Amino acid sequence: MPQVTAQVWVRIDPETAFAVSQTTGDVRLRWDPFIRAQRFVGGATAPGKGVRTLTKARVGPTMISEYVSYRPPTSVGMTMVKGPWFFASFGGGWRFTAETRDGTDGTLASWKYTYSIKPAWLSPVAEPIGQWLLGREIRARINAYARACEDDEILAGLGH
Repeated sequence: MPQVTAQVWVRIDPETAFAVSQTTGDVRLRWDPFIRAQRFVGGATAPGKGVRTLTKARVGPTMISEYVSYRPPTSVGMTMVKGPWFFASFGGGWRFTAETRDGTDGTLASWKYTYSIKPAWLSPVAEPIGQWLLGREIRARINAYARACEDDEILAGLGH
């Protein structure tokens, strides 16, 4: 199954790095260049295992995802429940590891997408395109996330 990954080191602790990655509402829209709108569905008001979200991308596609794992401050994973016709499956996950660089404590944040294409006969053509498009997207998103981890207003609003 194809995967795309991106990593960034940020100068904050894993708890804060995790919290930034899980921001919602206007805070998430402030930093995440992919999302046009996002909300919890099914009565949920906060992220957690089994919780579903509806995400509308700035470029058009809509996806309903479900948290399959939620382990603050180390990791979170989601899988597509319903989404664009061309994905047979899609999942994403974050991992956060405390790491010191040049004497400065921080966190290595890793973001990964895993996906498969349908119909299967389209995969040989669509997967290289997916690698390029999703790779470009995940790099843009993780770079925006890194900037959010340096944004005093976002950090002050985390409430932890």
